[in-house]
Amino acid sequence: MEVATLCMSKYEKVFVSCAFSCSTEKCNCHHDSHAAINGVVVDMPRTPRSKERLVVVMGATGTGKTKLAIELSLRFLGEVINSDKIQMYPGLDIASNKIAPAKQRGVPHHLIDFFDSASGELLAAEYRAVAGYKIQEVSARGRVPFLAGGSNSFVYALLADQFDPNYNPFLSKEMREERAPQYDCLFIWVHVDAKVLAEHLARRVDEMVQEGLMDELADFFTKEGAKEKYLGIGKSIGVPEFRAYFTEKGKRTQPVYEAALAAMKENTRLLSEIQIQKIKRLQSMGWPLLRVDATAAVTAYLSGQEGAMAVPWQRDVIEPSTTAMAQFLEKRSN
Repeated sequence: MEVATLCMSKYEKVFVSCAFSCSTEKCNCHHDSHAAINGVVVDMPRTPRSKERLVVVMGATGTGKTKLAIELSLRFLGEVINSDKIQMYPGLDIASNKIAPAKQRGVPHHLIDFFDSASGELLAAEYRAVAGYKIQEVSARGRVPFLAGGSNSFVYALLADQFDPNYNPFLSKEMREERAPQYDCLFIWVHVDAKVLAEHLARRVDEMVQEGLMDELADFFTKEGAKEKYLGIGKSIGVPEFRAYFTEKGKRTQPVYEAALAAMKENTRLLSEIQIQKIKRLQSMGWPLLRVDATAAVTAYLSGQEGAMAVPWQRDVIEPSTTAMAQFLEKRSN
Protein backbone atom coordinates (compact mmCIF):
# COMPACT_ATOMS: atom_id res chain seq x y z
CA MET A 1 0.00 0.00 0.00
CA GLU A 2 1.21 3.47 -0.81
CA VAL A 3 1.90 5.99 1.90
CA ALA A 4 -0.48 8.94 2.08
CA THR A 5 -3.02 8.07 -0.59
CA LEU A 6 -6.68 8.80 -0.70
CA CYS A 7 -9.82 8.23 -2.65
CA MET A 8 -12.62 10.75 -2.23
CA SER A 9 -16.33 10.15 -2.64
CA LYS A 10 -18.11 9.90 -5.96
CA TYR A 11 -19.05 13.57 -5.60
CA GLU A 12 -15.46 14.75 -5.94
CA LYS A 13 -12.57 14.00 -8.26
CA VAL A 14 -9.66 12.00 -6.94
CA PHE A 15 -6.41 13.94 -7.30
CA VAL A 16 -3.98 11.31 -6.01
CA SER A 17 -3.81 7.57 -6.51
CA CYS A 18 -6.26 5.44 -4.58
CA ALA A 19 -5.00 2.77 -2.20
CA PHE A 20 -7.41 0.34 -3.85
CA SER A 21 -6.25 1.10 -7.43
CA CYS A 22 -9.22 3.23 -8.37
CA SER A 23 -9.11 5.64 -11.29
CA THR A 24 -7.22 8.84 -10.49
CA GLU A 25 -9.91 10.90 -12.21
CA LYS A 26 -13.02 9.37 -10.73
CA CYS A 27 -13.61 6.76 -8.07
CA ASN A 28 -15.32 3.81 -9.77
CA CYS A 29 -14.54 1.30 -7.06
CA HIS A 30 -17.11 -0.53 -4.96
CA HIS A 31 -15.49 0.47 -1.69
CA ASP A 32 -16.73 3.27 0.51
CA SER A 33 -14.77 6.48 0.12
CA HIS A 34 -11.49 5.84 1.89
CA ALA A 35 -8.13 7.30 2.80
CA ALA A 36 -4.83 5.67 3.66
CA ILE A 37 -2.44 7.89 5.58
CA ASN A 38 0.89 6.29 6.46
CA GLY A 39 -0.63 2.93 5.70
CA VAL A 40 -3.71 3.37 7.90
CA VAL A 41 -6.94 3.05 5.91
CA VAL A 42 -9.93 5.05 7.06
CA ASP A 43 -13.38 4.46 5.60
CA MET A 44 -15.65 7.40 4.90
CA PRO A 45 -19.34 7.11 3.95
CA ARG A 46 -20.41 7.66 0.37
CA THR A 47 -23.94 8.77 1.13
CA PRO A 48 -24.81 12.44 1.56
CA ARG A 49 -25.21 13.50 5.20
CA SER A 50 -26.37 16.48 7.16
CA LYS A 51 -23.64 18.94 7.98
CA GLU A 52 -21.59 17.97 11.03
CA ARG A 53 -20.86 20.68 13.56
CA LEU A 54 -17.30 21.95 13.91
CA VAL A 55 -15.78 24.68 16.05
CA VAL A 56 -12.84 26.31 14.26
CA VAL A 57 -10.42 28.19 16.53
CA MET A 58 -8.20 30.44 14.42
CA GLY A 59 -5.48 32.98 15.07
CA ALA A 60 -1.82 33.77 14.58
CA THR A 61 0.84 31.70 16.27
CA GLY A 62 1.14 32.42 19.97
CA THR A 63 -2.35 33.85 20.49
CA GLY A 64 -3.69 30.97 22.61
CA LYS A 65 -5.73 28.96 20.09
CA THR A 66 -4.97 25.59 21.66
CA LYS A 67 -5.48 26.94 25.18
CA LEU A 68 -8.93 28.19 24.19
CA ALA A 69 -9.82 24.96 22.37
CA ILE A 70 -8.89 22.93 25.47
CA GLU A 71 -10.87 25.12 27.85
CA LEU A 72 -13.95 25.03 25.61
CA SER A 73 -13.54 21.26 25.16
CA LEU A 74 -13.62 20.82 28.93
CA ARG A 75 -16.83 22.87 29.15
CA PHE A 76 -18.61 21.38 26.14
CA LEU A 77 -17.29 17.79 25.93
CA GLY A 78 -14.99 18.38 22.99
CA GLU A 79 -11.90 16.92 21.38
CA VAL A 80 -9.17 18.86 19.58
CA ILE A 81 -8.15 18.15 15.98
CA ASN A 82 -4.83 19.70 15.02
CA SER A 83 -4.61 21.95 11.95
CA ASP A 84 -0.97 23.00 12.39
CA LYS A 85 0.88 21.38 9.50
CA ILE A 86 4.30 21.21 11.16
CA GLN A 87 2.91 19.59 14.30
CA MET A 88 1.61 16.70 12.20
CA TYR A 89 5.18 15.45 11.77
CA PRO A 90 7.05 13.67 14.60
CA GLY A 91 10.06 15.42 16.12
CA LEU A 92 11.14 18.94 17.09
CA ASP A 93 8.47 19.19 19.76
CA ILE A 94 9.93 22.40 21.21
CA ALA A 95 10.60 24.17 17.90
CA SER A 96 7.14 23.32 16.56
CA ASN A 97 5.54 24.32 19.89
CA LYS A 98 3.55 21.10 20.33
CA ILE A 99 1.44 21.00 23.43
CA ALA A 100 2.83 18.55 25.97
CA PRO A 101 0.45 15.76 27.06
CA ALA A 102 0.57 17.09 30.62
CA LYS A 103 -0.90 20.40 29.41
CA GLN A 104 -3.71 18.80 27.40
CA ARG A 105 -5.73 18.45 30.63
CA GLY A 106 -7.16 15.12 29.59
CA VAL A 107 -8.69 16.47 26.38
CA PRO A 108 -8.05 14.08 23.46
CA HIS A 109 -5.85 15.61 20.74
CA HIS A 110 -5.76 14.21 17.21
CA LEU A 111 -3.44 14.47 14.19
CA ILE A 112 -0.25 15.32 16.06
CA ASP A 113 2.92 13.33 15.20
CA PHE A 114 0.99 11.11 12.79
CA PHE A 115 2.76 11.63 9.44
CA ASP A 116 6.40 10.60 8.95
CA SER A 117 8.55 13.21 7.19
CA ALA A 118 10.45 10.36 5.52
CA SER A 119 7.28 9.70 3.51
CA GLY A 120 7.37 13.18 2.02
CA GLU A 121 4.95 15.94 2.87
CA LEU A 122 1.28 15.75 3.69
CA LEU A 123 -0.87 17.28 0.96
CA ALA A 124 -3.86 19.49 1.64
CA ALA A 125 -6.15 16.97 -0.06
CA GLU A 126 -4.82 14.23 2.20
CA TYR A 127 -5.39 16.36 5.26
CA ARG A 128 -8.94 17.03 4.08
CA ALA A 129 -9.59 13.29 3.99
CA VAL A 130 -8.02 12.26 7.28
CA ALA A 131 -9.24 15.29 9.26
CA GLY A 132 -12.72 14.78 7.83
CA TYR A 133 -12.64 11.23 9.11
CA LYS A 134 -11.56 12.44 12.55
CA ILE A 135 -14.45 14.91 12.63
CA GLN A 136 -16.86 12.07 11.87
CA GLU A 137 -15.22 9.89 14.49
CA VAL A 138 -15.43 12.55 17.23
CA SER A 139 -19.01 13.43 16.28
CA ALA A 140 -20.03 9.77 16.39
CA ARG A 141 -18.96 9.68 20.03
CA GLY A 142 -21.38 12.52 20.76
CA ARG A 143 -18.56 14.97 21.36
CA VAL A 144 -17.79 18.35 19.78
CA PRO A 145 -14.81 18.51 17.37
CA PHE A 146 -12.61 21.59 17.81
CA LEU A 147 -10.20 22.44 15.00
CA ALA A 148 -7.15 24.37 16.25
CA GLY A 149 -3.94 25.35 14.48
CA GLY A 150 -2.32 27.97 12.33
CA SER A 151 -2.10 26.32 8.89
CA ASN A 152 -4.92 28.21 7.22
CA SER A 153 -4.33 26.54 3.84
CA PHE A 154 -5.19 23.21 5.49
CA VAL A 155 -8.18 24.77 7.26
CA TYR A 156 -9.49 26.00 3.91
CA ALA A 157 -8.86 22.62 2.27
CA LEU A 158 -10.83 20.86 4.98
CA LEU A 159 -13.77 23.25 5.06
CA ALA A 160 -14.23 24.09 1.37
CA ASP A 161 -17.45 22.62 0.03
CA GLN A 162 -15.69 21.80 -3.23
CA PHE A 163 -11.92 21.58 -2.93
CA ASP A 164 -9.61 22.05 -5.92
CA PRO A 165 -5.95 21.40 -4.97
CA ASN A 166 -4.83 23.50 -7.93
CA TYR A 167 -6.57 26.61 -6.60
CA ASN A 168 -4.91 28.69 -3.89
CA PRO A 169 -7.39 31.21 -2.45
CA PHE A 170 -4.55 33.08 -0.73
CA LEU A 171 -2.57 33.70 -3.92
CA SER A 172 -5.30 34.13 -6.50
CA LYS A 173 -6.00 37.74 -7.46
CA GLU A 174 -9.59 36.91 -8.22
CA MET A 175 -11.55 34.97 -5.65
CA ARG A 176 -13.89 32.29 -6.89
CA GLU A 177 -17.45 32.29 -5.70
CA GLU A 178 -17.37 30.25 -2.51
CA ARG A 179 -20.15 28.09 -1.20
CA ALA A 180 -20.80 27.73 2.50
CA PRO A 181 -18.32 25.40 4.25
CA GLN A 182 -19.08 21.69 4.12
CA TYR A 183 -19.47 21.71 7.92
CA ASP A 184 -21.76 23.67 10.22
CA CYS A 185 -19.06 25.89 11.70
CA LEU A 186 -18.56 28.26 14.57
CA PHE A 187 -15.46 30.32 13.80
CA ILE A 188 -13.56 31.91 16.70
CA TRP A 189 -10.61 34.15 15.84
CA VAL A 190 -8.24 34.79 18.75
CA HIS A 191 -6.63 38.17 18.07
CA VAL A 192 -3.67 39.89 19.74
CA ASP A 193 -2.38 43.37 18.90
CA ALA A 194 0.65 43.11 16.58
CA LYS A 195 3.10 44.94 18.86
CA VAL A 196 2.12 42.92 21.92
CA LEU A 197 2.19 39.68 19.94
CA ALA A 198 5.68 40.43 18.58
CA GLU A 199 7.00 40.88 22.12
CA HIS A 200 5.28 37.69 23.23
CA LEU A 201 6.67 35.67 20.32
CA ALA A 202 10.22 36.91 20.95
CA ARG A 203 9.94 35.90 24.58
CA ARG A 204 8.51 32.53 23.57
CA VAL A 205 11.62 31.82 21.50
CA ASP A 206 13.76 32.60 24.56
CA GLU A 207 11.59 30.21 26.58
CA MET A 208 12.11 27.54 23.93
CA VAL A 209 15.87 27.91 24.36
CA GLN A 210 15.46 27.47 28.12
CA GLU A 211 13.36 24.35 27.53
CA GLY A 212 16.09 22.69 25.43
CA LEU A 213 15.68 23.99 21.88
CA MET A 214 19.40 23.91 21.13
CA ASP A 215 19.77 20.27 22.16
CA GLU A 216 16.71 19.41 20.08
CA LEU A 217 18.13 21.15 17.00
CA ALA A 218 21.57 19.62 17.53
CA ASP A 219 19.98 16.16 17.54
CA PHE A 220 17.98 16.99 14.40
CA PHE A 221 21.02 18.14 12.43
CA THR A 222 23.08 15.16 13.64
CA LYS A 223 20.46 12.84 12.15
CA GLU A 224 19.60 14.83 9.03
CA GLY A 225 22.98 16.33 8.15
CA ALA A 226 23.49 19.42 6.01
CA LYS A 227 20.86 19.91 3.32
CA GLU A 228 19.78 22.85 1.24
CA LYS A 229 16.14 21.93 1.76
CA TYR A 230 14.43 19.95 4.49
CA LEU A 231 10.98 18.40 4.20
CA GLY A 232 8.21 17.88 6.70
CA ILE A 233 9.28 18.64 10.25
CA GLY A 234 12.46 20.16 8.78
CA LYS A 235 10.37 23.17 7.72
CA SER A 236 9.83 24.10 11.34
CA ILE A 237 10.98 27.56 12.33
CA GLY A 238 14.41 27.21 13.88
CA VAL A 239 15.79 24.76 11.31
CA PRO A 240 16.75 27.18 8.50
CA GLU A 241 17.91 29.83 10.95
CA PHE A 242 20.31 27.49 12.78
CA ARG A 243 21.37 25.33 9.81
CA ALA A 244 24.71 27.10 9.32
CA TYR A 245 25.40 27.18 13.07
CA PHE A 246 25.07 23.41 13.37
CA THR A 247 26.32 22.17 9.99
CA GLU A 248 29.01 24.53 8.67
CA LYS A 249 32.58 24.40 9.84
CA GLY A 250 33.67 27.34 11.97
CA LYS A 251 30.12 28.66 12.42
CA ARG A 252 29.57 27.44 16.01
CA THR A 253 30.28 30.91 17.41
CA GLN A 254 28.39 33.32 19.65
CA PRO A 255 27.80 35.94 16.90
CA VAL A 256 26.37 33.28 14.57
CA TYR A 257 24.19 31.95 17.39
CA GLU A 258 22.84 35.40 18.23
CA ALA A 259 22.13 36.16 14.57
CA ALA A 260 20.27 32.85 14.19
CA LEU A 261 18.23 33.50 17.32
CA ALA A 262 17.31 36.99 16.11
CA ALA A 263 16.33 35.57 12.71
CA MET A 264 14.13 32.95 14.38
CA LYS A 265 12.32 35.66 16.33
CA GLU A 266 11.84 37.82 13.24
CA ASN A 267 10.63 34.93 11.09
CA THR A 268 8.16 33.91 13.78
CA ARG A 269 6.80 37.47 13.77
CA LEU A 270 6.55 37.45 9.97
CA LEU A 271 4.73 34.11 10.12
CA SER A 272 2.16 35.64 12.44
CA GLU A 273 1.56 38.47 9.96
CA ILE A 274 1.07 36.03 7.09
CA GLN A 275 -1.37 33.99 9.16
CA ILE A 276 -3.41 37.09 9.97
CA GLN A 277 -3.49 38.07 6.29
CA LYS A 278 -4.85 34.63 5.42
CA ILE A 279 -7.48 34.81 8.14
CA LYS A 280 -8.64 38.17 6.79
CA ARG A 281 -8.77 36.66 3.31
CA LEU A 282 -11.02 33.87 4.57
CA GLN A 283 -13.17 36.45 6.32
CA SER A 284 -13.52 38.40 3.06
CA MET A 285 -14.77 35.18 1.44
CA GLY A 286 -17.76 35.29 3.75
CA TRP A 287 -16.63 33.14 6.64
CA PRO A 288 -18.37 34.61 9.73
CA LEU A 289 -15.52 34.96 12.22
CA LEU A 290 -16.15 35.87 15.85
CA ARG A 291 -13.08 37.87 16.91
CA VAL A 292 -12.11 37.68 20.57
CA ASP A 293 -9.31 39.98 21.71
CA ALA A 294 -6.62 38.37 23.88
CA THR A 295 -4.38 41.47 23.87
CA ALA A 296 -5.03 42.35 27.52
CA ALA A 297 -4.47 38.74 28.57
CA VAL A 298 -1.14 38.45 26.74
CA THR A 299 -0.06 41.86 28.06
CA ALA A 300 -0.79 40.64 31.59
CA TYR A 301 1.20 37.48 30.93
CA LEU A 302 4.16 39.55 29.76
CA SER A 303 4.07 41.51 33.03
CA GLY A 304 5.43 38.44 34.76
CA GLN A 305 2.95 38.63 37.61
CA GLU A 306 1.75 35.17 38.51
CA GLY A 307 -1.91 34.68 37.66
CA ALA A 308 -2.27 38.13 36.09
CA MET A 309 -3.49 36.65 32.80
CA ALA A 310 -6.46 34.81 34.31
CA VAL A 311 -8.91 37.71 34.69
CA PRO A 312 -8.56 39.33 31.22
CA TRP A 313 -8.42 35.89 29.57
CA GLN A 314 -11.69 34.91 31.25
CA ARG A 315 -13.35 38.27 30.54
CA ASP A 316 -12.21 38.89 26.96
CA VAL A 317 -11.77 35.39 25.54
CA ILE A 318 -13.54 32.68 27.52
CA GLU A 319 -16.80 34.50 28.23
CA PRO A 320 -17.61 35.64 24.65
CA SER A 321 -16.47 32.27 23.29
CA THR A 322 -18.62 30.39 25.81
CA THR A 323 -21.66 32.51 24.94
CA ALA A 324 -21.12 31.86 21.23
CA MET A 325 -20.68 28.13 21.90
CA ALA A 326 -23.91 27.91 23.87
CA GLN A 327 -25.83 29.69 21.11
CA PHE A 328 -24.20 27.49 18.46
CA LEU A 329 -25.10 24.26 20.23
CA GLU A 330 -28.62 25.46 21.02
CA LYS A 331 -29.15 26.28 17.34
CA ARG A 332 -28.00 22.78 16.46
CA SER A 333 -30.44 21.19 18.92
CA ASN A 334 -33.47 23.03 17.53
